[in-house]
This record gives sequence, C-alpha cells and structure tokens, in this order.
Amino acid sequence: MEATFDNKTNILNARIRAVHDNSIIYTLRTSFGFRGRKDTILCDENPAPGAATTVGAIHWQEKTLEISGHKKSCAELKRQAGRFFNRTRHWRWAADRKEYEIMYDHEEWKATLDHNMCIAGRFTVPFRPHLFSKSQPAYLHLTKTALAEDEVFLLLLFIYHEVKRQDRTNSSGGGVGAGGW
Repeated sequence: MEATFDNKTNILNARIRAVHDNSIIYTLRTSFGFRGRKDTILCDENPAPGAATTVGAIHWQEKTLEISGHKKSCAELKRQAGRFFNRTRHWRWAADRKEYEIMYDHEEWKATLDHNMCIAGRFTVPFRPHLFSKSQPAYLHLTKTALAEDEVFLLLLFIYHEVKRQDRTNSSGGGVGAGGW
C-alpha cells in the first residue's frame, strides 16, 4: 500500500489517500482537551459490510493504543534492546504477531523485521517548508507482509512516533498541541 496524507501540516487531522487513484482509505481525527491531545481516532473509509468504521485509536493521556476495540498500553507493546547509546525499539501487538523494530533516519520512519533484514513499512515526513516550491505530503508505504496482519498497528505506531518526535523537537509548546500538532 502506498498512500499520502492530504493535510501537509497536520498528520493528526488528515485523510490518508491511496497513491494510485487518490481515493480516501482512512481518516484521522484528533480531539484536544485542557491538558493537550486526548485521542486520535483512525476511521476506515471503506469498511466491510457490518464492520465498524473506527479501526484504531491512540489515547495520548492514557498512553494506550486501541485496535478493533482491544486496548493495550504502550509499555506492554514495546521493549527496548541494546545499550545506552545504541538502543532499539521493538513493538509487537500480540505474542503470535511479528515484532517490528522502529527507527528514524533522514526524515523517515522505518519498521523492519528479522533484525533489520526486511523492511515492512516506511513513513516519510518532510519537515522543511520550501520557499519557492510546494512541500511534499507525508508518505506511507506498507509491504504485503505488513498489510496481512498489522496494517492498522503500524499506521498507529508511525503516527505515535512522529508526534512524539515532533514534541521533542518543537520548542514552542512541549506537546500541548494548539498548533499544527
């Protein structure tokens, strides 16, 4: 699956569109409260008959992810490996699912399998505005391996990590979230 986010400045309130025909696949909506972000809801725009439209959510203040009504804390989904300066993040939704290593390098998040041997997905977020040309939208690419089981999980992980990275790099709010994030 190759898709772009139609809101270039705010991935938390955007529609995710397929690259090949520009159709809407998912919609992201984020609610804010007094203490900042509350929930980011991922809605399927083409659900199966009888299926719910809400397929996933990030509950920011509770630090939990929810997929198809099952809620799990981020602490139980992730594990860190390696030493202090060479630490890697590994995420797994359930014991019978694949474990993904999530890393950020050169404006791009990557989810890899098998100790970095196989790329399951990429999420590119160009952060530099251009003066004389249009800025590029956020771009998502998931392989068949990722689409088979963990499409929603990886999508939520990429958004979660990018927002956390933006919170660390933005000096003007610390994640309270009134602006673009």
